[in-house]
Amino acid sequence: MVWIIVGIIVVLLIFIAATYNGLVVLRNRVKDQWAQIDVQLKRRFDLIPNLVETVKGYTKHESETLENVVKARNTFLSATTPEDEMNANGELTKAVSKLFALQESYPDLKANTNFLELQEELQATEEKIASARQFYNDTVLTYNNKVETIPSNIVASLFHFKKEAFFEANETERENVKVQF
Repeated sequence: MVWIIVGIIVVLLIFIAATYNGLVVLRNRVKDQWAQIDVQLKRRFDLIPNLVETVKGYTKHESETLENVVKARNTFLSATTPEDEMNANGELTKAVSKLFALQESYPDLKANTNFLELQEELQATEEKIASARQFYNDTVLTYNNKVETIPSNIVASLFHFKKEAFFEANETERENVKVQF
């Protein structure tokens, strides 16, 4: 009888340890995936001043659009949490989209090699961001499922594992970009 109780306790401890370790691994994977998004967001962030300077030479009277891009970039810079970065990212995406739309009204800008190269780099970075977002959200889904489903939710609760936020498009990213001249 004593051996049965000891056996049950050992199995329970093994289950708790395995579940705890699994939660730690998933939580770390979520952090890693966020870091991957962060790398791409910072890459985009670094490309924007070059793009703005290139556009400035061709669009002297489009200061509002350029100011909005700079403002959105600065908002992203001041973000301190992943949630703040997610929100700032939406504003920055909208501002950059308007900046790209300017090329239609400026044939010289449209033909500028620097602008085209920067635009291609930024578009490639946007694709990497989208891909990294998908991997992040997949990882968050796996982690959150583990935190919320029985029996691992018991261990998660005991050790204070919390759900993570998904990287979602905010309202500004869902809107169509409207450019008016």
